[in-house]
Amino acid sequence: MEQLGMQKRSRIRDYGAVVGRMQPGPLNKITDVKGVKVGHATIDTERHKTGVTVILPCEDNMFARKLTAAVYVHNGFGKTQGTIQIEELGTLEAPIALTNTLNIGRVHDALVGYMVSRCRADHVPMHSVNPVVGECNDATLNDIAERTVTEEDVQNAIQHACEDFEEGDVGAGKGTICFGLKGGIGSASRQLTLDGVTYTVGVLVQSNFGSTKNLTICGRNLGEEAARRVEERKLDEGSIMMVVATDLPVSDRQLKRIIKRAGVGLARCGSFMGHGSGDVMIGFTTANRIETAGDGSTVPLTILKEHKLEDAFTAAAEATEEAILNSLAAAHTVKGYSGTVKYALEDLFEREELRALITGGK
Repeated sequence: MEQLGMQKRSRIRDYGAVVGRMQPGPLNKITDVKGVKVGHATIDTERHKTGVTVILPCEDNMFARKLTAAVYVHNGFGKTQGTIQIEELGTLEAPIALTNTLNIGRVHDALVGYMVSRCRADHVPMHSVNPVVGECNDATLNDIAERTVTEEDVQNAIQHACEDFEEGDVGAGKGTICFGLKGGIGSASRQLTLDGVTYTVGVLVQSNFGSTKNLTICGRNLGEEAARRVEERKLDEGSIMMVVATDLPVSDRQLKRIIKRAGVGLARCGSFMGHGSGDVMIGFTTANRIETAGDGSTVPLTILKEHKLEDAFTAAAEATEEAILNSLAAAHTVKGYSGTVKYALEDLFEREELRALITGGK
């Protein structure tokens, strides 16, 4: 194993992995959906390995022009905020943030403050708002009880949001663990064409799940060998947040059908969505914006014919699978506050060995 330390962040394709058959977008990230940006604030001290990641779905005021949205909870061992209203109304009106389990309340409060300021600046009346915050428990590496993520961290993540964001052990992924290895933030995208128009499905994950022996990359089990080299995680526990973005013109019901397929990508990596894992999907589309102000009682929407969702299902599955693998490939080895070390994928296997294991020696 290599010494602990920072190195250039890799992605799973750097090892010869090709996930699925569909083509990714230019960055192969959730931000290939036009208007979407992602920002991190990372806390990295001797005792604290944590942070916050914020997904900004659009550049304009989303409280004034809400986004069509959906949620799906495959296994509910999690502590998200804001998902009940999305389930009821099918809309998203504030940024989505990811953090650790005990910092949800503080991050939620910070997002409320951000939206209050944004709406005041834009002269948009606002007396209630529904920020969405997801979480994974990073207590193995992070002294989670001290709740170190602050409002300033959330604001910094928003201010530094961009399209070509970092992956791996950054932001909300700084202290998370995936298949007993170092996990974190990962992203990927897929493009599809309908009636001559190209659309994008992008996924961002916060990976913190999986038993070591089940780790599977491109259909090949690496978990058995990984379990011989590290302290094995025997249970499929710890949770994963999956955020799906698209520009497809779909209803919230159709979007829920799409984001459910993120679970296919999760399973392909070796997850069985175990008892201790909160497996939560949140999705939005930048098409079909909902303006609540103005005259009239109806809102015009354009939606796909149901059978045209087939490629979107495949795109969500492939992008989720690759996003999870990117969260592993981009992570660095991290030593936690109690001395526990979680090794990065590339620190566990030599680079060429890893390529051979993934590609079958091709």
